[in-house]
Amino acid sequence: MTTPVFAEATDKIDQYQLNMTKGVTDISAEVYDMHMLMFIICIVIGAGVFIAMFISMYFHRKSRGAKPANFHESVKVEIAWTVIPFIILIAMAVPAMKLLIDMEDASEPGVTVLVTGSQWKWHYKYMDNEVEYYSKMATQAEQISGKFEKGENYLLEVDRPLVIPTGEKVRFLITSDDVIHAWWVPDFAVKQDANPGFINDAWALVNDPGIYRGQCAELCGKDHGFMPIVVIAKEPTDYKNWITEQENIQLKAKKEEQRLLAMNMTMAEAMEQGEKIYNANCAACHMPNGEGLQGVFPALKGSQIAIADQPKHISIVLNGVSGTAMQAYAKQLTMSELAAVITYERNAWGNNTGDLVQAKDINAALNGQ
Repeated sequence: MTTPVFAEATDKIDQYQLNMTKGVTDISAEVYDMHMLMFIICIVIGAGVFIAMFISMYFHRKSRGAKPANFHESVKVEIAWTVIPFIILIAMAVPAMKLLIDMEDASEPGVTVLVTGSQWKWHYKYMDNEVEYYSKMATQAEQISGKFEKGENYLLEVDRPLVIPTGEKVRFLITSDDVIHAWWVPDFAVKQDANPGFINDAWALVNDPGIYRGQCAELCGKDHGFMPIVVIAKEPTDYKNWITEQENIQLKAKKEEQRLLAMNMTMAEAMEQGEKIYNANCAACHMPNGEGLQGVFPALKGSQIAIADQPKHISIVLNGVSGTAMQAYAKQLTMSELAAVITYERNAWGNNTGDLVQAKDINAALNGQ
């Protein structure tokens, strides 16, 4: 089987272009055409008004001896400037309404994906398969801090992109588990709010394989700019093979998790793994030194939760804290990873509790034991 050659959609777009992109779906092309139609109509109207205005000023100026007309009203003029704009608006509204109806018609999809925004990452769940995962930004921290040269897709790369098939209607069910986000992929003409407690939908039918990039388009907190979207469109056969591969990976992961439940990590192993997990998931808020940001994100260094109350510490990491930026990690990390990061937080930065949390402790907490 040959490997498909993916077109990088963002490479086709001049970063300094002023007009909107035409996109890669039929709907996005129609949106572009509608945009251009409305733009041309506005240009014609504007040009007509200004030409008439300048002609009037030039030929009827005082230096030419022009005398102002002496009238107060004209029924014909008033009817004209009421009827003509009305006709123009109707002519613009009819095709626009048809396009809006088509954009909202997410019926009869071939694939349905639940998209959940979470500070600051996306979770994708394929409703027709046993596949779900988080997608996080993959741009190196050294690029953001200026230590490394910025890459070609700076701040627009993720560890696990969303994969969809070409030639099939894909429905996106979009929601959030914390604050308001917005799932925006310009090449699909899709920009839909992700509201906690609500599900909005959108759809796309991509004709050609490719890599298409977007971002969260709602100001959702301190790392709003680090919440990119990457979608890979594959040929149907390649997509089915990918789905099968992902299902097998997740099945193996579940079996491995069960095996790890019977094993115990050493303190050194837990601290080494926990530090990596902490830096990848927790350091953005609580800081690498565990001191947090005063008045914004609480410190873990010297915290009573991280020193004394182990059950509460485990519960917070698993379930998050409602109304705050502290999200639930029960579905984001494996039980062994959760055990390692909690062990690290309870023993790093001088906390030194000596507590060694194991995967079986996490399993017990998840099952309410």
